[in-house]
Amino acid sequence: MKIALFGANGGTGRVLAAQALQGGHQVTAVTRHPETFDISHERLRVVAGDARDAASVSSAIAGQDAVLSTLGVPFGKEPITLYSVGTAHIVAAMTEHGVRRLACVSSSAIDPHDDPAEGWVFNHVLQPYVVNGIGKTTYDDMRRMEAVVAESGLDWTIVRPSGLFGAPAVSDYRVSATEHLSGRYTSRADLADFLFRLAGGSEFIGERPEVRTTEGTPNFFAFMWRETIRKKP
Repeated sequence: MKIALFGANGGTGRVLAAQALQGGHQVTAVTRHPETFDISHERLRVVAGDARDAASVSSAIAGQDAVLSTLGVPFGKEPITLYSVGTAHIVAAMTEHGVRRLACVSSSAIDPHDDPAEGWVFNHVLQPYVVNGIGKTTYDDMRRMEAVVAESGLDWTIVRPSGLFGAPAVSDYRVSATEHLSGRYTSRADLADFLFRLAGGSEFIGERPEVRTTEGTPNFFAFMWRETIRKKP
């Protein structure tokens, strides 16, 4: 397959690019900073582009078989539009060039729920702090992004991981589009593996599956420091 990857220079994007190349596919990695993209391969094309620029998005998507989006920005207080605006450009370009398959990353936090397995402190203190506090502008724009995708008419899947962390390999992760899954975390390796599966198949079209890693997950406070508080815009 020929796969266009947006958000290629992020943590999940780099893992996904490596997995797709290992699987024998051609990858067009779109990043604002191609000089910092640290993967090279004969089937890899790294292009300078910004999801907020419609022309560069259209150029990257022309001739592709599928589009995967791992767009992301750190939490911040200012309004965020990258997810919704960038995805609107992706949808428009896919429609223009006749590319049907789209899988993009959102978050389980846009539809939070109490998890009895996590306890009162997580459900009533920690989760609201992230969802309605430090992550509010991010999740507001993710909701707008999901609306854009759902109305696109494409063969779309919106993937909802939980807190993302680094892991050395793919695990026996869980996926469901019909129920909320327990667990606070999704490894980037597991998320990338699932996105890779979606690119070449017809699973979960028109659905919003959750993905959870069940082994080797991090300590919550260490995770919050490394993945959110330390990552300033």
